[in-house]
Amino acid sequence: MAKSQQTYSKKEKEKAKLKKREEKQKKKEARKAEKTPGIDFVYVDHNGNLTDTPPDPSLKPEIEAEDIVLGIPPKEEGEREAFDPVRKGTVSFYDSSKGFGFIIDDENNEKYFTHVSGIIDEISENDSVSFELEKGQRGMNAVKVTKN
Repeated sequence: MAKSQQTYSKKEKEKAKLKKREEKQKKKEARKAEKTPGIDFVYVDHNGNLTDTPPDPSLKPEIEAEDIVLGIPPKEEGEREAFDPVRKGTVSFYDSSKGFGFIIDDENNEKYFTHVSGIIDEISENDSVSFELEKGQRGMNAVKVTKN
């Protein structure tokens, strides 16, 4: 037997590969034939919607460059609210030996943690106090706590 001879199964595999290549080439040519020449256009109208027809320029609103505001628009005078950071509340729990406690806000009934480092006057349970809020590790903390 000569080395150049192929077995029956090798011949069949070669035939299958050739057939696959031919089919792939036919599919490629069919896709090219289906494709229509030219470019399809899509327009955006004055409302930001996609359309297949060009938008009517008469419907486009006029915008002055000075009217465009990037970021947060500035507030007008008189529009600003006077924000008072001082809140009023009642001491619901305070442990002077451990140096912490909780204050209930009179406005929204929220309970805030307070530490001895943020307390100015001596306080005890059921005292009426004024305080400010500060972001802590586990939420808002009452600081600058003073007795009323």
